[in-house]
Amino acid sequence: MAGLAQSGSNPDVELLYDINGLAKDAPSWFDRIMEFVGEYGLLLAMVLLVVWSWWSVRRRGGEEAASSVAALVWAPLAAGIAVLVNVPIRGFVERPRPFVNHEGLDVLVSGKTDFSFVSDHATITMAMGVGLFVAHRKFGLAGIGLALLEGFCRVYMGVHYPTDVIGGFALGTAVALLLSPLAMALLTPVMKAVERSPRAGRLIRRRSSVAGQETLIPGTRKEPADSEERDLAA
Repeated sequence: MAGLAQSGSNPDVELLYDINGLAKDAPSWFDRIMEFVGEYGLLLAMVLLVVWSWWSVRRRGGEEAASSVAALVWAPLAAGIAVLVNVPIRGFVERPRPFVNHEGLDVLVSGKTDFSFVSDHATITMAMGVGLFVAHRKFGLAGIGLALLEGFCRVYMGVHYPTDVIGGFALGTAVALLLSPLAMALLTPVMKAVERSPRAGRLIRRRSSVAGQETLIPGTRKEPADSEERDLAA
């Protein structure tokens, strides 16, 4: 299967040249920006989006806070598992990078010597985006949008075929969705246990003050306000 997309008449290769051709026409400073964004920037943006979503869930609180945080924890875990699943896939397909078999590409990142199918960057970002969608629809849509942009950047940079990116999207989505029920079944009780902790519970929901009194940790009791006065009177 190493001969996938060898021919220039292949639509996969034609689309590769069309998208990568934009890099040739762009000024060098724009290519440097795309290089950083495609290699590191969008991955960092995805992590920040997960953190932002966690902060929003924590601030809102509510009965579903623990399950929502569990879903957020699953997003990066899904990305990690998807990358591990990709290891044997790459070894089986053994598809060289596009610039190995096709001349005239404007390759923005050097030193890529591993196989091309499927794209790790596309896999990671889509797994996190779909995992985020399970926890928070609005943030999830933003994450999926970042993943699509990541896929475009990888082809623009000349380091992946379009089908490498599509394969990464499919792998990341499959792992995030298919393993989500099991992950939630395991992570939700853990997050609920953390929520009951006096200190670590702040990771799940914010402790607010209402009328001068701290919000109780779920599962605890609050003594009546006049109990201390009765003790003193005794």
